[in-house]
Amino acid sequence: MTSPALDTASPYEPVAVERRYARPKATIHPDSSRGWLRRILPIVGAHRFLFFGSLALALVSMLLQVAIPAVIRDAIDTALSDRTAALGGFVAWVLVLGIGRAVLTFVYRYGLYRMAFEIDTDLRVILYEHLSRLSFSFFDRTQSGQVISRANSDIRSVQMFLVFAPLISMTTVMFVAALVFMLSIHVWLTVVAVLPLPGVYLLGKRLREDVFPLSWIVQSRLAEVAELVDENINGVRVVRSFATERHQIETLAKAATRLRWAGVRTMETRARYNPFIENLPRVGTLGVLVYGGWLVIEGQITEGTLFAFATYVLLLQAPFRTLGLFLMFGQRARASAARIYEVLDEQPEVVDRPDAVDLAEVEGRIVFDDVSFRYAGTDPDPADTTGEDRSGLVLDGFTLRIEPGETVALVGRTGSGKSTVARLLARFYDVTGGAITIDGHDVRDVTQASLRHAVGMVADDPFLFSTTLAANIAYARPDADRADVIAAATAAQAHEFIAALPDGYDEVVGERGYTLSGGQRQRVALARALLADPRILVLDDATSAIDVHVEELIHRALKEQLTDRTTIVIAQRLSTIALADRVALIERGRVVATGTHRELLATESRYAEILANLTDESDADDVTEAGDGWAEPTPIPGGGGA
Repeated sequence: MTSPALDTASPYEPVAVERRYARPKATIHPDSSRGWLRRILPIVGAHRFLFFGSLALALVSMLLQVAIPAVIRDAIDTALSDRTAALGGFVAWVLVLGIGRAVLTFVYRYGLYRMAFEIDTDLRVILYEHLSRLSFSFFDRTQSGQVISRANSDIRSVQMFLVFAPLISMTTVMFVAALVFMLSIHVWLTVVAVLPLPGVYLLGKRLREDVFPLSWIVQSRLAEVAELVDENINGVRVVRSFATERHQIETLAKAATRLRWAGVRTMETRARYNPFIENLPRVGTLGVLVYGGWLVIEGQITEGTLFAFATYVLLLQAPFRTLGLFLMFGQRARASAARIYEVLDEQPEVVDRPDAVDLAEVEGRIVFDDVSFRYAGTDPDPADTTGEDRSGLVLDGFTLRIEPGETVALVGRTGSGKSTVARLLARFYDVTGGAITIDGHDVRDVTQASLRHAVGMVADDPFLFSTTLAANIAYARPDADRADVIAAATAAQAHEFIAALPDGYDEVVGERGYTLSGGQRQRVALARALLADPRILVLDDATSAIDVHVEELIHRALKEQLTDRTTIVIAQRLSTIALADRVALIERGRVVATGTHRELLATESRYAEILANLTDESDADDVTEAGDGWAEPTPIPGGGGA
């Protein structure tokens, strides 16, 4: 369907935010076939000044360290053995070289750590921005603890590698410089020193192969523990209401035991190889002392040369002594990066089309045209070749037209697809078939930001942020005046209980708003939606936790608020249906009848049956008092008066 011309202004931003921090200059390479380190190179390259500047200073620092044994060798040979030069000059040189190396070491380490923390920040921003773009289907199938683990411990592992890898790699420079110097002095003595090193390389390669799968298991089980902790904290009321604390502790202990097993196996693997990796080079030291001592006795080299040789052997050993640590960091970072890339490589299913434009000047005419939809994981039978498999469809041929300013109640049994209609209208998911239009514009042809600014939603279990009540109400309009906040709260019948709190509108609610009752949370969420002033309002059983008396007051206020506003009411109570101008009865994912409450009650036995299951006599009495065509109600079979 081709949409009519829309406003083609700049990208729509309902809540304008002044950016205080620079965005990451680069992101990971999109080619998933590349190695993990090659994929992160663009981000490292964005900090190349710090990276290469620090490496250059590290190189100079290493060369100064290599120069110190050469100066001491000359001091021993000329100032102590031959006494042909003053010792003070050599002492001064050693001090200068030592101080210079200390200063350079401080500067390059600071630079590398700063670079690592900047990359850490970039990765967190990149990951969070990507999460904010992913479709709801991703969060439907992904545990929050797994995401949190990737955003914390996995990024931390990558950051640590980016700090220590350059530091450990710089020891290779010392190795090469020391090796060249040693070869220039005595070739065979150098051969004795490096003879055990190939064995160190082979052991390191075997260690890397064994540690990588264990590192992956450790990170995934860390995520499993994080998920359990997250669920138990968020669901603490459910856990305690069923007195299942011991069961949850046992579950966490089991996960912690699995993590311990993986951690211990990793340490056992390292313990099996690291002693050989670290101590094989010392065999070279023993050979240098034995063979070098004989060369000194024979007069082929001097005492100073033997001292320098022994010192350079230690420099040769440095890369191999840290090889185990380097491999551990590398394999853990590799496993962590792969887990991060799993999220970053996930593509959102609901995206703005290249030619998407902003939805402006909304009147509120909504048309559901033969809409069908199935959630992920309920795909058609692959054996079906007709293309007509309807299995797993939540909505199947859903057709409904809502006029501007009209209030329509969706009524149906549990699982009939009422809430799905609201999610598709706001384009949380894309329809499987058919189309949804607003004022003739297919929702897939407009920007998501402008669409969701036009469509406000209030759920039956609203989410509140752990901040002040005023900030929660003004969430969609952070610059709203306090008077506007109070007006919205008053319309939602929330002002009275908020004003009675110790800090009033500045009262900070607990996590998810659980310091408030369910009805209070619903009223705050309703005030939040009213303050946003959307042209289309969806109330998804938004007063289910509110007592009937307060709900009646809310309805009276909403009668004014809903004027000239298109409203969809997903109803589970008769008193909620009283808000509607028209009722749409939903069965098995499609609209089977529409009309006023009295019309459907008189003509649709299915409607009367559903209402009989929704209400009781007290509800019916309150509905009778709600007015708007509800005087003289028709009795409902099996229930109270309507």
